[in-house]
Amino acid sequence: MEVGELEPLSIGEMAELNHVSVQTLRHYDKIDLLKPIYVNEETNYRYYDIKQSAVLDMIQYMKSLGMPLMQIKDQFEKEDINTILNILKKQSMNIDKEIQLLHHMKNGVEACINNYNRYLKVPEEGYIEVEFIPERKIFCYDGKINIYDHELETYEYILRELKKQVILQHLPMVYFCNVGSIMRKENLDAGNFISSEIFVFLDKDFKEQEGIEIIPAHNYICIYFHSFWKEKEYAQKLFNYINEKGYEIAGDYICEVVAELPVLHNNERNMFIKLQIPIKS
Repeated sequence: MEVGELEPLSIGEMAELNHVSVQTLRHYDKIDLLKPIYVNEETNYRYYDIKQSAVLDMIQYMKSLGMPLMQIKDQFEKEDINTILNILKKQSMNIDKEIQLLHHMKNGVEACINNYNRYLKVPEEGYIEVEFIPERKIFCYDGKINIYDHELETYEYILRELKKQVILQHLPMVYFCNVGSIMRKENLDAGNFISSEIFVFLDKDFKEQEGIEIIPAHNYICIYFHSFWKEKEYAQKLFNYINEKGYEIAGDYICEVVAELPVLHNNERNMFIKLQIPIKS
């Protein structure tokens, strides 16, 4: 059909011109959102006026704002500009939230890349070094169960609770790849190997909320190793080293899962772990 002809358009032609499906037009007809100008009573074929494309354009525009079809229909009937204005404001806020989420997801992915690079470059297992570590932000959850009194299965259940809190706090799930646990200084000073708190690292610009705290910048005695089961052994090596060098423990003990390797044995996590104890001379 040439431009300028006045013949009505078949439903197929109307759909093709407006880049929608025939099923979509039939549905719009069914819910009285966009009716054809003519229906052949014998064939039941639907026909449209090209000027009705303006209605389809408006429907697609409103859908892009997040409006459901029945709300669009209601808008057509009420012709209320304020409704569109309010929806635009709400959509603008939603876009801002999505941008923020993508920002944190991007940073989380970059953190994962950095952690795998750290894994590829770290010293051999058991090597002890002093490292200055800048300030870090974490979301911490207290599971009320001493991790070191239980096996890996219990640790997994505690991680489920942390994951639940991450979801409830609307934190990006990508953060869950970099978790850790804290043993508070008062337990270290008392000689108690007790930790019930686990955490995920967050971006530095993440807004303050309940459960978020700062691990201060400090010099740390660090040691790397594989496997959940070796932590007590390597922690004791750090404590011995601190005593030998005459250092003083200056804060909380951090057990960080630097990377979870995508190679599983017996359905267990293959964790590469970094123990960190802040010290002062």
